[in-house]
Amino acid sequence: MARILRETLVSLRELAIAWGPFLLIGIALLVAAYYVLDPNPPRRVVLATGPERSAYAEFGARYAEDLKRFGIQVELRATAGARENLRLLRDPKERVDLAFVQGGASERIPLAEEKEDTESVVSLGSVAFEPVWLFYRAGAAKALNREAVLTGIPELRGWRVNVGPRGSGTPGLTARILDANQVEREELKRSNLGDTEAVVALLESKLDALFLVSAPESPFVQMLLYTPGIRLFEFAHAEAYARRYRYISPVTLPRGVAHLALDVPSRDVPLIATTTSLVAREDTHPALMQLFVQAAARIHSGSGWIVRAGRFPSGEHSEFPLAKDADRYYRSGPPLLQRYLPFSIANLIDRMWVALFSIVAVLIPVSRLVPPLYQHRVRSRVFRWYRNLRQIEQSLERKDASAAELLADLDKLEARAARIVVPLSYADELYALRAHINMVRQRLTRA
Repeated sequence: MARILRETLVSLRELAIAWGPFLLIGIALLVAAYYVLDPNPPRRVVLATGPERSAYAEFGARYAEDLKRFGIQVELRATAGARENLRLLRDPKERVDLAFVQGGASERIPLAEEKEDTESVVSLGSVAFEPVWLFYRAGAAKALNREAVLTGIPELRGWRVNVGPRGSGTPGLTARILDANQVEREELKRSNLGDTEAVVALLESKLDALFLVSAPESPFVQMLLYTPGIRLFEFAHAEAYARRYRYISPVTLPRGVAHLALDVPSRDVPLIATTTSLVAREDTHPALMQLFVQAAARIHSGSGWIVRAGRFPSGEHSEFPLAKDADRYYRSGPPLLQRYLPFSIANLIDRMWVALFSIVAVLIPVSRLVPPLYQHRVRSRVFRWYRNLRQIEQSLERKDASAAELLADLDKLEARAARIVVPLSYADELYALRAHINMVRQRLTRA
């Protein structure tokens, strides 16, 4: 029993020695591929949102909560809005990884810089419509008509109008709307207050009107729709704006969508809207992009005041190149493995399978050397004693020593051969050695 155990251990040891370098090479290649591909996403990410209490801020809070279950800490960076978000994304000194960007926010980039700046960020898809809300005081519109209704943008001339805070995309979009209606900057008493200050100023009659570009989820929008004496401008030329600007879409605020019992609004209101996109740095980790796209599907896929369920997220209506992982998601949904395995395991396999295939392709030819190497190592345990046997036989031929001395050396060799342990499949080699020793012994005896 002890000998069988010894033979088994010898066989395992020789296998380990023969396969050891092969396995070490494979492990080294796997480790190198892991560090080069870096399959696991970082655990902390910075998401630029917008002003406090804005729709962007609400969206950011949802993403932070959703990604907690994947162990991702989402740090929310409050900003002035879309313009500042783009600046932060493109600034290598700022460590902002993702941001919400309003359609048209990059329109005024100088042509010489447009290609470079556009390529520095990628889109993960459009996630929401942001209607242009033009709220005004009914008291300011009394001079226009009996109904105190603002019927056209040109009627804003001479009014105190807030066009949005600097750093957001609202001033640029407002400027294009005014330009399209041939309203010059000097014809308005413009201000660039933040959303909170502007709403307060409108309620205190310090402003006649204000522009908000925000999703209906914005608390300011919902509050102003209910406020007596505050009215919402109807964009009767919504389709014309959409034909004029590629990032504008005509939308409708349905009657009663804000409050059915109070019938708010009291009729369908035509509006224009830009599209909010979730944008990332081009060098953002692919797995992180994938997590955010999937989170967008959970957060934005429901119905809203101006969209039906399933409209967002979408790979359409983006001013930036669509990220490869986002494009793959919109074409075929989540990767197959992620439907059945935890994200961390599925992502590891998804990112590493090409490297695994390449490593296997390299190691298969190398593995053909292992069986001959194993055979050589086992047989060498026997064959190395043939040198001693050959020396005894040569000494007999040259008569360098007496027969008695050579027989003594042969006895020692036979004793050593008796202690050789080899796997049973190589026992014939051992018995051949012992037979050859006996042949030399017979020659010595005859001499």
